Amino acid sequence: MLTIGQLARKYALSRSTLIYYDSIGLLPPCNRSSANYRLYSNCDIEKLERIILFRSAGMSLETISELFEKHRDKVNSALEKRLFSINKEIQLLRNQQNIIIKIIENEGLINNSRIITKSKWVSLLEAVGLDENGMKKWHSEFEKTSPEAHQDFLESIGIDYIEISSIRTWSRNQI
Repeated sequence: MLTIGQLARKYALSRSTLIYYDSIGLLPPCNRSSANYRLYSNCDIEKLERIILFRSAGMSLETISELFEKHRDKVNSALEKRLFSINKEIQLLRNQQNIIIKIIENEGLINNSRIITKSKWVSLLEAVGLDENGMKKWHSEFEKTSPEAHQDFLESIGIDYIEISSIRTWSRNQI
């Protein structure tokens, strides 16, 4: 059994965080000492570790609380929903990056950023020896093995939706 202070130190949390978790019913301690101090068992510690894991995945306390009440398949469903939400957030951020770069129109900024544009990507593929047929084969394999990631990648390098649709269509037809 660990006291609230011991548990807080072990997981680098504040006592007030653990008290809050108790107050909302997320992590009530399994026992109390004779002096009415909170005491946490191994089961409580495992639950806290899951809370920390879910929080690091960006899940709200409300969602985490609901997850503890559901079966494993519901947990997976909630995590898949969070993953979908993250993918949407990433795409929105990529779009914002591209808009900022277009507004600034600074080639040095583009070259020093983490952004790969279509022209940079094509240059890289050509530099490693891929010709037009090799690039088409690359797209076809990407589409076959991971179509959603292929879509995300094409969006991330700033290709518009009409061209993406065209690339994915002929990629599927090559399979």
